Parts: sequence; C-alpha cells; structure tokens
Amino acid sequence: QVQLVESGGGSVQAGGSMILSCEASGYPPNTFGWHCVGWFRQAPGKQRDGLGFFDTNGGIRYAESILGRFTLARDNAKNSLYLQMNSLNADDTAMYFCAAKRAWTSCGSNWPLEGDFDYWGQGTQVTVSS
Repeated sequence: QVQLVESGGGSVQAGGSMILSCEASGYPPNTFGWHCVGWFRQAPGKQRDGLGFFDTNGGIRYAESILGRFTLARDNAKNSLYLQMNSLNADDTAMYFCAAKRAWTSCGSNWPLEGDFDYWGQGTQVTVSS
C-alpha cells in the first residue's frame, strides 16, 4: 500500500526559506518515477490548491502563484519529493500536502486538481510570520 509522509514544516519569518520533504513507501523498486506526483496546500477555510507537479515524462509544472519562489525536486532512487520554498510571506501559511496518482497515469493536460490524485500524505503545517 502506497503511503506518503511529509516533513519539514514549521514556523518561519517572512522572507525566509524552508524545504519540505515527502517520502513515499509501498512502491516497487524503481517505479516512483512512473507516477504523477506533486504538492498541494490548503489554508484555513480555503480549497486545496496545487502548487507544482512532476509528470510521468519528467516534465515539471508550477502554479503561477509560486513561480520563481518555489522549486520542486524529485529523487526517484529515494522515492522522495521535495519543495524548496523561498521568499515566504504570510499568504504561504497553510497545510502542505504531497500527492500521487496511480502508476502510469499522467498528470494530464489540464491543471491537476485535488480529486485527480489517489494517494495523499497527512500534511505538514507551514506558518509564516510577518
């Protein structure tokens, strides 16, 4: 059974940086790259929004809201996904989740939505203070 576990959240001052990690388990060896994986975040009272995704062909897509500030990275050998966040501001305060689709399912041509994903981590809280 696939499991995703996020780590690295916490509190940071505005303008600071943070790296989130997501470790996946339950994948057969060398298959992590066969999945569309990515990061979402959800602020209190708001919908869960996608931030960026790795597709099965290795392509990366970013939401405009974080373009230039956040960077996705992936280590298939470690079954891990990362989110480097720079120039954080109060609007980045949210619960951050990693998510994955089933094997051999691309992210799709449209922007991926919460309902498109099959596996979710429990989330890690990021709080940015001004």
